[in-house]
Amino acid sequence: MIIAITFLIIGTIFIFLKLKSAKIKGSFGEAKVNATLHFLGSEYITMNDVLLRSSKGLTSQIDHLVLSEYGIFVIETKNYKGWIFGNEKAENWMQVIFKEKHQFRNPVKQNWSHIYALKSVLSDFPCAKYFPIVVFSGSATLKDIESSVPVIYTNELNSTIRRYSTEKCLTAEQASLIKHRLE
Repeated sequence: MIIAITFLIIGTIFIFLKLKSAKIKGSFGEAKVNATLHFLGSEYITMNDVLLRSSKGLTSQIDHLVLSEYGIFVIETKNYKGWIFGNEKAENWMQVIFKEKHQFRNPVKQNWSHIYALKSVLSDFPCAKYFPIVVFSGSATLKDIESSVPVIYTNELNSTIRRYSTEKCLTAEQASLIKHRLE
């Protein structure tokens, strides 16, 4: 009887972890990116896990936002392993782990949908510039990525943001106001 209960408990835990493993892996990847963004400096405001609702009731979940006088950096995080292949115009990208191939939604297109939702919510900030960035925080190797949007590793994130921080389009007060509105 005790053995049966033990197997039942272990089986339940295994099923739960299997169902939640993608979400758990995603959370670890997002935490790694959040820790990296912490070192950007005080001129940047970071927000994590931002949920937007459109007037039509649709939602958009943004992994990370960085607000600054230089604009709004919209960051999509992927915590994957294996080889990653993708083109910004394709509907899906490919993850290859040994001989197994898995398709996943194009993160560049996913990130553009976040930007369109943000532009709708922040329409009274027409001067704001939006910078999409896709970050791979796991042990993936990016292969054959064709994209005008930066698709990078976590260790390249802060330097990529700083590279695009050249021309001011917002005031510090406007960046702060945007943060409060999104909260």
